[in-house]
Amino acid sequence: MKTNVGGIDKIVRIVIGIALVAWALFGGPVWAWIGVIPLATGLMGWCPAYGLFGMSTCPLQKK
Repeated sequence: MKTNVGGIDKIVRIVIGIALVAWALFGGPVWAWIGVIPLATGLMGWCPAYGLFGMSTCPLQKK
């Protein structure tokens, strides 16, 4: 798995994921558990949907 989530994208995913999971834990709707997905992709730095569409928000690595 090549890293394809970087920078601001990673931070936004983690914050939104934590917010949704916290909402679900404290009495929110069941669908709020969907926050596990952006949280996991933000922490791993890899998004399968980005890979499928050939997208990346990571800066290019210089050699």
